[in-house]
Amino acid sequence: MSLLNILRYPDPRLHKVAKPVAIFDERLKKLAADMAETMYAAPGVGLAATQVDVHEQVIVIDTSETHDELRVFINPEIVWASEEKQVYDEGCLSVPGVYDGVERPARVKVKAFDLEGKPFELEADGLLAVCIQHEMDHLKGKVFVEYLSPLKRNRIKTKLLKEERELSREKKRATAGR
Repeated sequence: MSLLNILRYPDPRLHKVAKPVAIFDERLKKLAADMAETMYAAPGVGLAATQVDVHEQVIVIDTSETHDELRVFINPEIVWASEEKQVYDEGCLSVPGVYDGVERPARVKVKAFDLEGKPFELEADGLLAVCIQHEMDHLKGKVFVEYLSPLKRNRIKTKLLKEERELSREKKRATAGR
């Protein structure tokens, strides 16, 4: 297993729409394992393949405190969502250090495949429902900050681009000093 590079907003690759998985093989299992390792190391509770520049419909989620309830969703599809809405403070591994309230359905039913290609359905509420919807947005090329006002979104973009420039300068200084 290996850690994967997580794309940072506003990287345009985060807006690519993921394609359905057609072949359930060892490559897919390795991708899911690497994504899980990357998610746990970040640390986070969910990661979509889009965030690691793989544009296939693969999501890993673990909302447990003990990090021992990994769920893998291949080609997920929400088949039902409650009319009741809930606002959760969301964060994202692709938008580090930023948290804001996003309103979503409080409960969802998702249909997906496991790593063996077997279909399953799952009803979720609370944090799991939020994570499923958040990660599925990534597969559609949408980042949670797009639910925020244009003013907030621009402030976040400016802040992250500034951090990126500073990191780049530090790397250049470090390599020049060798």
